[in-house]
Amino acid sequence: MESPSHRKPQAQSPAAKAHGNILLGKYQLGRRLGSGSFAKVHVARSIGNDELVAVKIIDKKKTVDSAMEPRIIREIDAMRRLHHHPNILKIHQVMATKSKIYLVMEFAAGGELFSKVLRHGRLPETSSRRYFQQLASALHFCHENGVAHRDVKPQNLLIDREGNLKVSDFGLSALPEHLKNDGLLHTACGTPAYTAPEVVARRGYDGAKADAWSCGVILFVLLAGYVPFDDSNIVTMYRKIHRRDYRFPNWIAKQSRSIIYHMLDPNPETRMSIETVMRTSWFKKSLETSDFHGRIFESDPFLHKEAKSTSDTITAFDIISLSSGLDLSGLFERRRQREKRFTARVPVHEVVEKVKEIGERLGYVVEKKKGGGEAAAAMVGLGRGRTAVKVEAVEITPEVVVAEVKVAEGDEEEFRWSELKSELDEIVLSWHNDAM
Repeated sequence: MESPSHRKPQAQSPAAKAHGNILLGKYQLGRRLGSGSFAKVHVARSIGNDELVAVKIIDKKKTVDSAMEPRIIREIDAMRRLHHHPNILKIHQVMATKSKIYLVMEFAAGGELFSKVLRHGRLPETSSRRYFQQLASALHFCHENGVAHRDVKPQNLLIDREGNLKVSDFGLSALPEHLKNDGLLHTACGTPAYTAPEVVARRGYDGAKADAWSCGVILFVLLAGYVPFDDSNIVTMYRKIHRRDYRFPNWIAKQSRSIIYHMLDPNPETRMSIETVMRTSWFKKSLETSDFHGRIFESDPFLHKEAKSTSDTITAFDIISLSSGLDLSGLFERRRQREKRFTARVPVHEVVEKVKEIGERLGYVVEKKKGGGEAAAAMVGLGRGRTAVKVEAVEITPEVVVAEVKVAEGDEEEFRWSELKSELDEIVLSWHNDAM
């Protein structure tokens, strides 16, 4: 990672400019920080004011067929609404050419909180509390402005060079206009180990309460060094989440345990909210008041410098007119095509019976097993490649059954996903999207 020093950049030769080190006459691109299927991120220096920034460069050609436009619009919209808070990553500018989208954002020199936890393991309670205070303050601000993050995890929490936390990645966030007529959200999204159980059920949920659950997981991770719910089998993990099946390590203090326990309440109606946790004596301890309460956060003047609309650059709100297929949520994670999950509208045994019926019709040998509120059907193909498919269903609550279909062995291309999906649709309440 490039050092965030403030020395002036050296003048670039015409040859350097020709090689693309100067971005649209505004930013001097530096070292690459990361890359994914659709985008790459560079540290850059503003030619105008010498400020270090991060530039996310999205290749439009690679995203045309990915239905990603709504999420990139959502991320930009959410970050614009929330730029006043010091613990939310700022977006400075959005530019575009015919082939690229450029998101110019605040540069968090300290990297991901996830990397810090991996390097050091569990953090001291004082450090954990400070990060948690900043996270809670940022999310409370989001909720007051009608935004639910919905993908709170250590990988989306960045650290600046002063050691302050910055909430980032609002590609899965929900804005007020995304609420249904019942005032709730219905889209299942997030990362399984950090996602509230009511989000998985997809029967309508409060985004702020779902974020509170994720905060409880984050606090556990900071203090313990690992996630409370962890299993390679996603369905088993869902069952553990519903049953509160986790253990505190002995070094976590009583007050911290109490907060985590009440935030990791599977019932959103009785779950401790972020607003409530901010009123606890544990939260208020060593709190830097000026950073959280009673402060009118001043916006960065740089945010109000509008980019001139030319043939080469456009503002964020012109993005809608660009070619379709722009979504930040999938920029750095490869889609896992070998497994799909759904919430069923029928009991566990009916899921397995339906799978058996479909599997035999498709030419598979189907074996069933059952026990303890869960069931599985193994489908083994006798044709070319001997593709093996495993289907597991588990009752999370009496009204919620989650199932997973996984290609366990063989050639995934040989397995007819679309045919199985269409056959299962009559028992499926909702398919979980790839973000799950």
